[in-house]
Amino acid sequence: MIPWLGPEPLFPPATQALREPNGLLAAGGDLSPRRILAAYAGGIFPWFSEGEPILWWSPAPRMVLFPAEIKISRSLAKTLRNRRYEIRVDSAFGDVMRACAAPRDGQPGTWIVPEMVAAYCRLHDLGFAHSFETWMDGELVGGLYGMAIGRMFYGESMFSRRPDASKIAFAHMAWHLRRQGVEMVDCQMHTPHLQSLGARLVSREAFLATLREKIRQPQPAGMWEYHYLNEPS
Repeated sequence: MIPWLGPEPLFPPATQALREPNGLLAAGGDLSPRRILAAYAGGIFPWFSEGEPILWWSPAPRMVLFPAEIKISRSLAKTLRNRRYEIRVDSAFGDVMRACAAPRDGQPGTWIVPEMVAAYCRLHDLGFAHSFETWMDGELVGGLYGMAIGRMFYGESMFSRRPDASKIAFAHMAWHLRRQGVEMVDCQMHTPHLQSLGARLVSREAFLATLREKIRQPQPAGMWEYHYLNEPS
C-alpha cells in the first residue's frame, strides 16, 4: 500500500518508494506549485495518466545526465555544425509542453494531461520551469522542458518535428547548464534514447546526495537568458 497525501505539501521519504512498480511512492494531493516544488526538492515527481489519481514517483536506480558526459554522435555533430537553426530559452514554454503532450506513433495516450500543462505553465510563470527550443525558418521544430531548483535541472519531456531537432536542444541544454554550474540533470527513467545521449543510471543514494547539494546553490544571474544562432556559411 502507498500513502494517500493530505492537504499539506508533505511527502514520505523517497526511500519508501515501492520496488514494483519501481518508484511509486504516494498518490493524491494536488499540483500546486508548493507541492510540486516540495516533491522535486525530495527527488519525487508526478506521473499519471488521464483518469488516474495523481501518482508520485522516485525510481531507483535513477537515470541522470552529467552534462560533462554528453555523447554527440558524428552525425549529430555534423548537424550541429552545418544545419541552420536557432536555440531559444523560454520563448514558447507552453507551446513546447503542448508539443510534448501531442500523440506519438505507437503510444495510446500521454501522461502530460491538461492539468500537468496548466501546473507547469504556472511554475514557468514563477520562474521554476524552463524550455530549451529549436527553431528553424521561424518555426518551433523541437525542444524540451523541465524544472530548475538552485543549480539542479530536472528534465521532463522532449519533442521533435524535424530530424534531430530535439537532440539539438538537448545538446545546447547540456552545454549551457554545465557552464552555469549544473553538474547533474535528472532524466528520471531509463530509455535507450537517453542512454545514447550519455545519460546513465545512478543509485538513489547518490542521486539524492547530489540533489540536496545542488538545490541549495543559487542560480547565476542571467542563467535563463541563453540564445544561439547557427548560420553555416
